[in-house]
Amino acid sequence: MGALPAAARACVLCAALVAALCAAPVLRAAHGVPWGAVALLAAVCAVCERLPRRTLTLPVLLAGAFLLPPAAAGLVAVPGALAGRVEQRPAWVRRLWHAAQLSLATCAASHVFALTAPATAPPAAPDTGFPPVAPADFPSALLPALAAALVLSLVAALLDGAVRVAAERRRPRAAWSGLLLPGPLLPALVHGPIGLLTAALWHSTYGPATALLVLLPMSVSSWFLDRCERERAAHQATIRALVQAVDLKDQYTRGHSERVGRASVLIGRELGMAGERLEALRFAGILHDVGKLGVPTRLLRKDGPLTPEERRVIELHPEYGHEMVRGIGFLDEARAAILHHHERLDGTGYPYGLMGPQIPFFARIVAVADAFDAMTSTRSYSRARPVPAALAELHRCAGSQFDPRMVAALSAALDRHGWHSTVTSEATESATPPSGNVPSSRRPVTGAGHPGGEG
Repeated sequence: MGALPAAARACVLCAALVAALCAAPVLRAAHGVPWGAVALLAAVCAVCERLPRRTLTLPVLLAGAFLLPPAAAGLVAVPGALAGRVEQRPAWVRRLWHAAQLSLATCAASHVFALTAPATAPPAAPDTGFPPVAPADFPSALLPALAAALVLSLVAALLDGAVRVAAERRRPRAAWSGLLLPGPLLPALVHGPIGLLTAALWHSTYGPATALLVLLPMSVSSWFLDRCERERAAHQATIRALVQAVDLKDQYTRGHSERVGRASVLIGRELGMAGERLEALRFAGILHDVGKLGVPTRLLRKDGPLTPEERRVIELHPEYGHEMVRGIGFLDEARAAILHHHERLDGTGYPYGLMGPQIPFFARIVAVADAFDAMTSTRSYSRARPVPAALAELHRCAGSQFDPRMVAALSAALDRHGWHSTVTSEATESATPPSGNVPSSRRPVTGAGHPGGEG
């Protein structure tokens, strides 16, 4: 604890002392405490503390709050918290704090439930003064259970904020931001009924074993959600790595990929897309230029005019990109956009000269987003245009180069949300665009008349 500020040490010690005082009554009425239930719930809680995301810890603690007297309920969390996994040092201080925090929160929840729950069940032993929850208590016990769950979440959040103030010297408002309401409402609504159902089954004819089976579906869901979260994080890391590689190679379009992804999402939402398909569209926009990794760097950074042969090499980047992401299964529909985002409705685009509806849906969206960001960003050969001028140019080319529906969607989305673009590269921030017309070999390579530049 020497590495912690004195205020943090005092906070941890005070919390541990108060938790010990709250649990002290079990010593005076030890013969009336259902120690078997305490031990079983504590063992289950210890297992839950080892699970990913610790999703089942709160339902088990709430079941203890509903089944046990407050002093005994506070003991349920202690063994698991003291033996749980800790990722940061000092480990034993964090374990002590976690045990005290959960113990106090569970004890408070148990007190609330004892004061508000209906006394319809047979009374427990006089020494405990706490009636067990029975199936007959439904649905009248539901509101007290929700209140107890909310109190547990609030107390845990208040203590969490307090230790942040003490350990990190944060302002109280910043420390509790996002921890208090409405943060605890969702856990209360989800875990309160589950804890109550577990407690009711515990004292039913089916017994504790059946009660614990209630937690099995949640454990499977927790494992599945953890796997999905890990897979999503891996997807995001893959995308970031590819985009960073492109940005490092093509200094004049740094940040362009992220902005094209953002503009593509604006169009997609305007068209009614949502969920996983909208996420796939974002990936398509972000990775549309990943094929530039296969283009020689000297061509991407060349200041002078491009020769016809050099233009043909750069025009291969959609095919390079498609091959690069072919084996990445989660990209799915995004691969078609990477391959065809330089096609034109009139059939003069590349790489295959597709026309009209032959061009994939995602590719038509990304083409508009790509051209829009290219026009509104400063590059070595062109100065950024104002957003209205860029939209006017897109509308002018709608029907021949761009899908009018996508252009209209982008225009509507920008009217609603606006657009905040930045210079694509620090190197171009002070660059002066060449006077007069840009040489034709440095113009966009999507075909004659492309308004925005090669993204």
